[in-house]
Amino acid sequence: MILKKKHNIPLDKFINYCLYDKKNGYYMTKNPFGKTGDFITAPNVSRLFSEMLAIWTISFWKSMGSPKRFNLVELGAGNGEMIKVMIESFKKFPTFLKACNILIYEKSPKLSKKQKKNINNEDVKWVKSFNKINKLPSIFIANEFFDAIPVKQYLKKNNTWYEKFVKISSKNKISFTQKKVFIKTLDKKLNFNISQGQNFIEFSPIALKYLDDILKIIKRNKGGLLIIDYGYFEKKMKNTLKAIYKHKFSKILENLGKSDITYHINFYLIDKISKKNFNINTCYTSQRNFLANLGIYHRAEIISKNKSFKEKANIFYRLKKLTDKNEMGEIFKVMLIKNSENKSDIGFQN
Repeated sequence: MILKKKHNIPLDKFINYCLYDKKNGYYMTKNPFGKTGDFITAPNVSRLFSEMLAIWTISFWKSMGSPKRFNLVELGAGNGEMIKVMIESFKKFPTFLKACNILIYEKSPKLSKKQKKNINNEDVKWVKSFNKINKLPSIFIANEFFDAIPVKQYLKKNNTWYEKFVKISSKNKISFTQKKVFIKTLDKKLNFNISQGQNFIEFSPIALKYLDDILKIIKRNKGGLLIIDYGYFEKKMKNTLKAIYKHKFSKILENLGKSDITYHINFYLIDKISKKNFNINTCYTSQRNFLANLGIYHRAEIISKNKSFKEKANIFYRLKKLTDKNEMGEIFKVMLIKNSENKSDIGFQN
């Protein structure tokens, strides 16, 4: 898609251009991770994060009856660091590793190339479509995946709903505008009354399509979807859209293709839509509680033994970043969506 003069496009299509255009898109042309990028994800803060996810995955596999073959699918693997460390942990459990068919779903060719170089494991396969996933029990892990998917926004004024659009007058003149919509059409399309009790709506049609496709696989073949992301669980939706450029907040309509555009996931919406359309169960908690329940503090104590003071300080500094309520501990939430007959709640205990 090309941004043309005198052209109005829906917000989600504009974001999709900024993030995923083959020539100009942020994720298609940039390395967004690390000090030279715009953000640092949990797997790159500390390998403890990935080790805990490895523990969770093995435990959840056991709750599925330890199938002799199953799929482990990472959605959007960033620079590949998380699955790389997870595989290192899996090697201590050869029966599990032998059963595990590891797949990465990645849209960006640039990131796929970086992942392959970092992971360097011929047993890991990359897929660009869920249709390529075989009919085995499947565990999906989405760490900061859904927040990178374009969103739509709607605003209610004087009992009339409007959808947010982007108006392009010229290369240097881009502004927000709005278009009147009949909101019940959206409710009918989603098979869910998304507008009930709302004055503002923010959601991603593409994310809900991903969710629908994944839950169909889980329902048919058994398994689960683990989501870790910025988010909130309140029913009332809010405007969380933001742009990040060189580790600082930026205006949405500036630095096009050079900044990350993201939003906070409404886990309440995911929960309600999932339960309405599928016979599934959900578990929900903060990243802090999830990691603590999996034993991250105990693991940090073990690996810090016989380390120098400087090395210990670094381990616990990074641990604090993952778990402190003023860092990633509370703003990041964790949700598990699984078959209703699976009673596993590891990581989600109160």
